[in-house]
Amino acid sequence: MYSVKLDEALVYPTKVVCVGRNYLEHIQELNNAIPEQMVVFNKPSTSISSTLRSAHQEPLHYEGEICFLVKDSQLHGVGLGLDLTKRGLQSKLKEKGLPWERAKAFDGSAVFSRFIPLAGLDIHQLEIELFINCVRVQKGDVSQMMYSPNVILQELQSYTTLQDGDVIMTGTPQGVGEVHQGDVFLARLKQNEETLIEIEWVAE
Repeated sequence: MYSVKLDEALVYPTKVVCVGRNYLEHIQELNNAIPEQMVVFNKPSTSISSTLRSAHQEPLHYEGEICFLVKDSQLHGVGLGLDLTKRGLQSKLKEKGLPWERAKAFDGSAVFSRFIPLAGLDIHQLEIELFINCVRVQKGDVSQMMYSPNVILQELQSYTTLQDGDVIMTGTPQGVGEVHQGDVFLARLKQNEETLIEIEWVAE
């Protein structure tokens, strides 16, 4: 079974629901159009992993994201995730107007930290930092999102059922790039400069 941790308890998501193009600077970075409505795609539970890989049939790109765990139809926990992408394949699919799943929903494409309860945290103050080999490559916070976490939750629930343990990935800030074997990734979830979660992955 594919699981994530909420504190020390194992949780088994039925799906990972991802929001694309949620930070304006990232949209500009990839020369994408600003969407008229929220861009959403799914990853299956089999995409969940704790191992960061540099390739899966082709080189992979990282996208660091603030992620939420759902319980009782509410945002219950928060953590960090890497949305791994086959950028070359994604570009080809987009050119043909085809879905992205083959570039986004492959095994091992959703790498997560542990999650912590949201109780007592200010969701509007949450921030992600991602370093690769001691160089900060991404930094973003909830205030920069086009769609806030609560708006995302409402939009998703307008058309699909979110079951306990499902994960929402809220999009990535500017600074995405290619994963290289041996790269040391250090991600931090912060609130008002206080580090809530820190995790390190070494790319295989």
